[in-house]
Amino acid sequence: MATDAASYKQLKEDFVSNLSGGSISEINYAIAVGPVAFVLWSVLQSHQSFFSPYKPLSFLVDLCLNILGPLLAMTLYSHAPLLLCGLFLTPAILIYALPPNPVIAKKKKPKLPPAAQAQDKSSSVMNTLSTKPFLTTYRGSLLVLTCLAILAVDFRIFPRRFAKVETWGTSLMDLGVGSFVFSAGIVAARPLLKERAQGRATPLVQRLIYSMRHSLPLLVLGIVRLISVKGLDYAEHVTEYGVHWNFFFTLGFLPPFVAISQSVLKLIPSYAALAIILGLAHQVVLESTSLKAFILTAPRTDLFSMNREGICSFVGYLAIFLAGQDMGMFILPRHANPNSSLDSAAQRRALLIKMGTWAAAWSLLYFFATNFTYGAGLDVSRRLANFPYVLWVAAFNSAQLWACCLIETIFFPAFYNSHDPKSEQEAYNAATSRVLRAYNRNGLALFLIANLMTGLVNLTVPTLDTGPAASMGILVGYASIVTGIAVALDAMNLSIKL
Repeated sequence: MATDAASYKQLKEDFVSNLSGGSISEINYAIAVGPVAFVLWSVLQSHQSFFSPYKPLSFLVDLCLNILGPLLAMTLYSHAPLLLCGLFLTPAILIYALPPNPVIAKKKKPKLPPAAQAQDKSSSVMNTLSTKPFLTTYRGSLLVLTCLAILAVDFRIFPRRFAKVETWGTSLMDLGVGSFVFSAGIVAARPLLKERAQGRATPLVQRLIYSMRHSLPLLVLGIVRLISVKGLDYAEHVTEYGVHWNFFFTLGFLPPFVAISQSVLKLIPSYAALAIILGLAHQVVLESTSLKAFILTAPRTDLFSMNREGICSFVGYLAIFLAGQDMGMFILPRHANPNSSLDSAAQRRALLIKMGTWAAAWSLLYFFATNFTYGAGLDVSRRLANFPYVLWVAAFNSAQLWACCLIETIFFPAFYNSHDPKSEQEAYNAATSRVLRAYNRNGLALFLIANLMTGLVNLTVPTLDTGPAASMGILVGYASIVTGIAVALDAMNLSIKL
């Protein structure tokens, strides 16, 4: 019996080892299902007010579009994600062509006279930051993909090209790890913007103490995961982070280093520039020293060498976090240009242009870093978190954010045209999926719950021997339970801060 368990554990480890990934275009097509499904959600909401009020049927449709849609893209429709996009886009076009719900038309407020607009604009200057619907959509959909993939990868219905690569290459799950860090960087810009608005600066020592408050729970989670994985003899992929290291340790060590990096801004007044310099320096060290060979081939003889992947890739993840923080510095403020006299629509156009420019810039840098004819010809490596990996993550997430912002701009102009906090909150609620909002609200707690449920499934179900129908049944059930917990926490107005 023990021999069978050991051999099955080895089979599971082999199942996620020595993989080479797939093309970036294929990854983009699969992930595009999420935004396209949200377009259908947006049409239903903006034209038919389908999700207001939020009824059981509304939840079911919300679940099918924003949860099961991405799940299908990475499983049954992994060979034809564009077909799935078409299946979502076709009803969206048809519904958009129908007359809008008359109730919505009655709710539209008449345009305020210029004097009233000016008065409302001046009254909203006090609150320089606002909760953006497109950011909620982006972060919520990212967490959905992450929670789905960490269990789906253990089933044969999940393509091996989407699982994490061994060393070189790109995959959906490799992108997910970096995107999680990039997303955390975006929201980390909020306290910095508040400081700037108040005209104060927090001393380094206080920043470090504050950062440790955020680090400690994550480091504890990392230790708990380490003990549980070793204690339960759970299958693990050692070359991913190392023998003892895990993703929670990477997340836990980021805050103090980010706090230190803020002091460098006096010399380099741009988080994006700091991210590029850090990523480039990391790449130079990898190429010009024996570090790359050490990470990939050295024997695991001591604590450092046992965890060399997690420790040495930390610099790359720090660069990704800083790139996300730079994005947060200009998408979180209420106006793209606070000193401008432009109206709300012009401000939103300016934000879209700026976001699109950054997405293009990161993409161009990635092209020159990886192209063999016109660039450096470097390969992407999540294991090393090298410079091409940093650029790929930054380019993808910038483009994804731009797409979410464009969808919101087209279907929910009432949000950025709001003139008072109450109407803005109403517009925010109308423009965000209840499911995605719930995932965004308790993201880290739900990620922890998803990890626990993934472990439970793997300990009780022989995932490698499960057929397609049973696999989909388990995944749909798992996704529904996690989503149910998320929505229940949101309904009870509970925010679990870790």
